[in-house]
Amino acid sequence: MGPQNALIPVIPVQLGESTTFTCDLSNTNINQVEVSWYKQSVGDNLKLIVNQQIHTTPQFAPEFSNSRWKVNIHDDFINLTILRTIQEDEGIYHCALTALYGLASKWSGTYLIVKGHSHKTSDYTVVQQTTESDSDHPGESETLQCSVLSDSENKTCSGDLSVFWFRTGSDESHPDIIYADGNRHDGCEKRSDTQKSCVYHFSKTFSSSDAGTYYCAVATCGQILFGNGTTLTNQGCSTLLLVIVLLCAFVALSLIVIAVLVYSIKENNCDCGKGFELLL
Repeated sequence: MGPQNALIPVIPVQLGESTTFTCDLSNTNINQVEVSWYKQSVGDNLKLIVNQQIHTTPQFAPEFSNSRWKVNIHDDFINLTILRTIQEDEGIYHCALTALYGLASKWSGTYLIVKGHSHKTSDYTVVQQTTESDSDHPGESETLQCSVLSDSENKTCSGDLSVFWFRTGSDESHPDIIYADGNRHDGCEKRSDTQKSCVYHFSKTFSSSDAGTYYCAVATCGQILFGNGTTLTNQGCSTLLLVIVLLCAFVALSLIVIAVLVYSIKENNCDCGKGFELLL
């Protein structure tokens, strides 16, 4: 069984603008590999976009026109560019490096989010929160809850609804998408006469590297709707830093007190010596 969590870079792009995916070719003999790009929409299978070998013309699949797609191979990387993005471009783009002599393939993926969709799914509202205290400590389990609300009973919690979790850290340039396979509990309930709710839980053991803001993303009706975000902080590191600062302050204060005492003792010794000389 593979790992339960995987991280994939995320690229946002405005509808109608261009975007470029990069596949690393370092430590790869480009003369002995075939490069293939695939697209995977939410809930769909892989679709081949293009195949190419070095010094050959890219072979695009019939569904993908080279008037809107472009491939460039360089010494250390290969680019796939969408010249004009449309709503249907949203999804995961995979780069596959396949050896020509039967060796193992190398895969990498990037998630593309297309902003500025022409229509909205106003029936849905995504709300997220933690089900435990916000006072986080390393080694404890934090449970994030994502609720999908809708006033339309017919559309809420449809079969094509998928939930993802994104994490953004303070030291990262792009957010990461997290797959929580086997670690998610789903349930739907009737909240009122007119409103239903689907609740999705995501839980994991919290450590210092997991600090950041987590977003619930719901893919449905051809769109991805985001929650308001939940920030998890590493309170343990903050407490340790406070203890270190207090210890440093205590040591500094102790040194000052010792210096004052030493100076006072020396002054008293000098005064006593002068008094003794006067008596003589």
